[in-house]
Amino acid sequence: MNRRHALKTLTFAGAAAALAPRFVQAEETTGVSSAGNSFQHSACAWCYKMPLEELAKAAKKIGLASVELLNPDQWPMVQKHGLACAVANGPSQIHNGFNRRENHARFVPAFIERIEECAKAGIPNVICFSGNRGGQSDEEGLEICAEGLRKITPAAEKAGVTVIMELLNSKVNHRDYQCDRTAWGVELVKRVGSERFKLLYDIYHMQVMEGDVIRNIRENAAYIGHYHTAGNPGRHEFEPQDVQELNYPAIMRAIKETGFRGYVGQEFVPTRNPLESLAAAVRICSV
Repeated sequence: MNRRHALKTLTFAGAAAALAPRFVQAEETTGVSSAGNSFQHSACAWCYKMPLEELAKAAKKIGLASVELLNPDQWPMVQKHGLACAVANGPSQIHNGFNRRENHARFVPAFIERIEECAKAGIPNVICFSGNRGGQSDEEGLEICAEGLRKITPAAEKAGVTVIMELLNSKVNHRDYQCDRTAWGVELVKRVGSERFKLLYDIYHMQVMEGDVIRNIRENAAYIGHYHTAGNPGRHEFEPQDVQELNYPAIMRAIKETGFRGYVGQEFVPTRNPLESLAAAVRICSV
């Protein structure tokens, strides 16, 4: 299952009824602290398939600072439980984003409104997407994305909110997505030319596309505003018993060494008990 499918089909209440017996109580997953990190821990709500309030309570017990990828009507729920929302959902879509000029008339005012909402709610980031190529060249996509994003970054600078474009793989999960390479994303950040536009570096997605994750993080840290995790292959857990190829303790040490002060969001799709897996992932990523 990918995020696009989950966001279309999943309702938190419906998932709760089906999956509630599998959940452990939050008290059983406590003990993780991010005190030693330069960054803070977050969880992406869509992939844990449980009611948002239950996830928020568990996340607080586990030691996370945030639950993310939420809409404005969901922000008060996590804030009620003493959590931030590290990344707000934005108006663009994975397959239909800023690389089409015809979208700018709709996206620009909608993003400015969302940025203002984020500022009022104390939310630091809002996500955006390039969209699919659809036969478009990468150079044309860069030009058009930069053109549209430069229209919203003044509002982001004024509000103190960072717009982040996610790097996604176009090989397995999001066929034809344009922002699918670190170099392309970095060039876009340079062309936009604002400290309030950066990349969401998804470790799983970039392992699929190009590998060399630690080197890419070190060399491009200045252009990255947020990180996501998952094991590869499969986009699942990355505990020692899991057959996957990413060395998350080493990756997290590399992120820490860059001086990153933002959030690292857990965005794997659990194959086991969701809360136990989430707690284990945060422990692995605490360096």
